[in-house]
Amino acid sequence: MEEWRFLDTGCHNAAENMAMDDVILECRARDLIPNTMRFLQFNPPAVLVGYHQVVGQEVRMEFCERKGIEINRRLTGGGAIYFDRSSLGWEVFASKSELGAYYPVEELYKRMCRGATLGLRALGIQASFRPKNDIEVNGRKISGTGGTERDKAFLFQGTLLVDFDVNTMIRALRIPVAKLKDKEIESVKQRVTYIKQELGYLPPLKDIKRALKNGFEKAFNIKLVEGKLTRDEDRFLNDRLGFFRSKEWIFLERQLLKEEADVYVLHKTPGGLIRVSLAIDKAANLIKSALITGDFFVFPSRAIMDLEARLKYASCDEDEIQRIIYGFFEATKAHIPGVTPEDLVKTALEALRKMEYESLGISLTDANHIYTVNGSAKEIMENGCDILLLPYCAKLLTCAYRNKDGCTKCGGCSIGQAYELAEEMGLVPITIQNFEHLMTTLKMLEGNSGGYIGCCCEGFYCKHRDDLETVNLRGLLIDIESETCYDLRKEVEALKGTFESQTELKISLLSKLMAKVCRKKVIAR
Repeated sequence: MEEWRFLDTGCHNAAENMAMDDVILECRARDLIPNTMRFLQFNPPAVLVGYHQVVGQEVRMEFCERKGIEINRRLTGGGAIYFDRSSLGWEVFASKSELGAYYPVEELYKRMCRGATLGLRALGIQASFRPKNDIEVNGRKISGTGGTERDKAFLFQGTLLVDFDVNTMIRALRIPVAKLKDKEIESVKQRVTYIKQELGYLPPLKDIKRALKNGFEKAFNIKLVEGKLTRDEDRFLNDRLGFFRSKEWIFLERQLLKEEADVYVLHKTPGGLIRVSLAIDKAANLIKSALITGDFFVFPSRAIMDLEARLKYASCDEDEIQRIIYGFFEATKAHIPGVTPEDLVKTALEALRKMEYESLGISLTDANHIYTVNGSAKEIMENGCDILLLPYCAKLLTCAYRNKDGCTKCGGCSIGQAYELAEEMGLVPITIQNFEHLMTTLKMLEGNSGGYIGCCCEGFYCKHRDDLETVNLRGLLIDIESETCYDLRKEVEALKGTFESQTELKISLLSKLMAKVCRKKVIAR
């Protein structure tokens, strides 16, 4: 039976744990150490963004600062995670030759998760693998996983929830809600579970670790022998710890591009959310820089950076963008589970087409707050719209019309202004009460309307774009100004029409767009 080294490094802060990941992976890649399994914990608690994510998009930084929650970046891709003091991390560092028989990546995920699954079952928890990379108990996630590679070595890691603080996680992370539709769940709290909740009590940590260790020994048919960091690892750790504490690493220059020079699009795929942001040199018709972020995994991890580099200074010609992206994946054999090259091409081209708005008299700043349904902005504006769809959540909570159509235009909310604009420009305003009402309304309008203009938040659009496009009706949607049900984790209530908060419409932008889409009708009047 093959022996692997076993490390239980105990509690460390985020920078120390991330530096150890880097050092152990590097030493395994150089054949300086044997295959290794590691347990790790965090003190203080930490939020860790995925390698390809932007901190500001994923983390509520002010909340974390107030609560003493550290922020750092993982070597692996995927989404942001919250590590409280009770959470137990597990990691496998191995030679790729040991794992080669389990490629493609999806098969590797399944095998890696088997060790944790067996460990949980030994504790009396009926855990199972859920593609693409989760371990679940009765549909609830108890461990998320992911991996990366470096030269001849592979790192695979997971987070086991032991006695988890779900409320703090929700407040610390800007959770990408658009992907919740695919998992058919109603809230974050219903998505996750933890050992104490499943068993009704909290086993001693040593018992949890022993069960997990035994599970991996059985899954890999190995013997885990306790060890410690080598001299090489200690030396590398001392050299690199400062870097993993630095803003350079934590933010990784993956800052949000300045909005006034930026066009971006968010796209939901089976492999996660993708946001493509492009800074455009309009005079030269070139992409000055590209930023591709999201909660996906990519192998090798540097592939997204390399693709961004290839897009830099590329022509904005659509054929050229397709050639670059398709050519990149063909040449590098990079792999993003659940995300195809076509997904990236579609998202990049949709971002580029935001440039059309300027020719229509709309700034790029405003364009990033406009979403299209079943057509380009130019097509929709040329075709015209005759319906204005408005969300009930923008009405006053005390309004008699909060949960029904109509408006007295009392001036108490932005809906009244929207109704006035609709009357002035010849549109029919309709207050949408819930998701079912929206879909029923669109289907009734199908074939009887030129198109619609409406207001919703980015989360709703991304989550329900596929639903909206099932109706043969063109539409323009404008982002909501204030915190929405998705920001407040109240999307279930909103879908039912019971969201008890008030949002604000972007009236200035709505007015601009209404003037554009209704111009022919206004002139005709």
